[in-house]
Parts: sequence; C-alpha cells; structure tokens
Amino acid sequence: MPERKATVASRVGLHARPASIFAEAAGEVPVEVTIAMDGDPVDEAMDASSILSLMSLGATHGDVVVLRAEGEGAEEALESLAKIIETDHDAE
Repeated sequence: MPERKATVASRVGLHARPASIFAEAAGEVPVEVTIAMDGDPVDEAMDASSILSLMSLGATHGDVVVLRAEGEGAEEALESLAKIIETDHDAE
C-alpha cells in the first residue's frame, strides 16, 4: 500500500478550515485515503475524507502525518493531498 508522509504546515494544525479543505480534496480523489499520526499503528488510521476524523486526529503545526491509499491513482492522490497538508491555509 503506497504511503506518503507530510508535515502539517497550518499554524492551527488540522483544525476547521485546513481540515475542511483537506477532507473535501480527499473525498474527490478516485481512491480511499486514510490518515494517521506518524508512528501510530496502521489500524489506527482514519478516513481522510471525514472532517471529524481529521480534527480528532489532533495534528498540530509541525506534526508528521502518514497518508495511505490503495488502487489505481494512489500515488498521484497521495502527492496532491500531501501538498495540501504542507500548505499553511491560515496564512494571511
């Protein structure tokens, strides 16, 4: 299963606005994507298209998350979603 690590760039972490942007994008990719904190077991991964799952993850600025997907287009989906995580959506 392909995976990609990404560092949370938003100053407020994956909360409200950044989580909403990410969840919407994750729901639009052609594969199912999960997200977990780096170091967490695979079975603790959450649905990346769920804003509630993202917010309950508790990821803050600078935390590393692991995105996983399987199927055709997984690598491209992970790359595009990692870019969202690595962008500060709360910058003025």
